[in-house]
Parts: sequence; C-alpha cells; structure tokens
Amino acid sequence: MSSQSNLDQFIGASFGSVWALELLLLLAGDEARLWREAELVTALRASDLIIHRAVSELTAAGLVLVEGDGGVRYGPASRNLRDLFEQTRLLYASAPDKVRRMIVRSRAGGGLAAFADAFRIRKD
Repeated sequence: MSSQSNLDQFIGASFGSVWALELLLLLAGDEARLWREAELVTALRASDLIIHRAVSELTAAGLVLVEGDGGVRYGPASRNLRDLFEQTRLLYASAPDKVRRMIVRSRAGGGLAAFADAFRIRKD
C-alpha cells in the first residue's frame, strides 16, 4: 500500500467526525496536559455528547489515553500512529476541506450500505 493509501485508511478509521480530529489536534498541542471532558467541551465549544464520543473513538483507535482520574491526553499507542497523525495534521493544515471530505465520506459509506442492504431481496 502506498503512503497516501495508508493515510486515507487511517483518517477514515480513526476519526468518526471532524470534531474528533479537532479534539486530537487540541490534545496533541500540549502532550503533557491532562484535560477533563468539561474543559474540552468549553475549549472546542462542543456538546458533552460530542466530546464523550470523540474521546471514546480516539481511545479505541489508540490515539488518546484516559487516566484513572478521568483526565484525557494525547498518547498514540505506537510510533506508526504518531507518524500517521502527524501526516494528517500537516494535510489538515494545508487542505482542511480535503480531510473533512475524507472523514465524512468514510462515515457516509457505511450508513448508506446498511440502508441499501435493508432493501435487498433475499431468497429464503
């Protein structure tokens, strides 16, 4: 796979929304800082639900750590994830609309396929 293909896959699999990307950018800006979800809500001007979902998705993707006291911080599980996020950050800085479209496209495809499958005629 090419590097661009890896990056496309990473973006599609790691970010459930542009909010999640914005959250990770904020966390990566100060890797040592522990954020509370309420602070993230304020900093990003988002809802509790959006932040909670984004933190859950990013934790599952291996990009953030949730400490025992509930603090959230940037913490990629591997060097490869750190490198892919750095590439994503650079691409987002230079072509934000392209990255947004990649995220939206990756989420829209799954929902449309599931909807279409609901109308598939099956032989029983």
